[in-house]
Amino acid sequence: MKRMLAVLMLAGIPGFSQISPRADSVTSPGAALKLVAKQFSFTEGPAADKKGNVYFTDQPNDKIWKVDTEGKLSLFMDKTGRSNGLYFDAKGNLISCADENNEIWSISPDKKVTVLLTREPGKRLNGPNDLWITPKGDLYFTDPYYQRDYWERKKPELPGQYVYFLPKGKKEAQLVDSTVVKPNGIIGTPDGKHLYVADIQANKTYQYDIAADGRLNNRRLFTAQGSDGMTIDERGNIYLTGKGVRVYNPQGTLIQTIPVPAGWVGNVCFGGKDRRTLFITASEAVYTMDMQVKGAK
Repeated sequence: MKRMLAVLMLAGIPGFSQISPRADSVTSPGAALKLVAKQFSFTEGPAADKKGNVYFTDQPNDKIWKVDTEGKLSLFMDKTGRSNGLYFDAKGNLISCADENNEIWSISPDKKVTVLLTREPGKRLNGPNDLWITPKGDLYFTDPYYQRDYWERKKPELPGQYVYFLPKGKKEAQLVDSTVVKPNGIIGTPDGKHLYVADIQANKTYQYDIAADGRLNNRRLFTAQGSDGMTIDERGNIYLTGKGVRVYNPQGTLIQTIPVPAGWVGNVCFGGKDRRTLFITASEAVYTMDMQVKGAK
């Protein structure tokens, strides 16, 4: 398979200006976007394993791809249940929002699939979209409704689009926020104390406190921007996606914008040997950017 590599200098691209350096910038000085490949239909769900290899989905084509720490692109898995958001658990299993049948999957390194969750009691989920796993192994996921052309149903079975909590080892999810309009991106802090959820339709991102039993308390507005996917770095900065990548400090102040020459940025994660590489899934393409911060662990 032909692998496309290029370096896109942001200066000179119509509609994209150079990244302005400042004291709290997160990109490496002089950093430029690097094109990994541009051969997909819609890329999503980047997630890094313990070695720093990054896996991502081409959701319309039902595939999961891998970019290793040397930059080599390879197909990891075909027929993935229409996987969207991904996240690795502590055992190295790739946990997937598989919305073909509205499920949560666990995919082992040898591609064995275990279905962790299939439905809300009596009704199908809308379509699990993105997820985050806590340090204890519990799982939070968002369940917006996006009509898929491979579904027979033409409307949701649930009355709303919610955020759920799935305790480790359990088969039934708990609804933890029913007041969001259309939740999408989700990420938590490495200490397991706080959760961030983007309401993409309301164009807001919220921060919550996580209780010992998994409930979400003290919801407050983090910033007036929604997001498709998101990630967090070692400083606690939050990265939101959509039209490029926007980086907010823990107080919710915008500190940097990373322009991306794509109509839409679906998601981001940190990977590479030292976790100082930002992987950006941007519609038909995947880009990387060298960073001066590491991804949070």
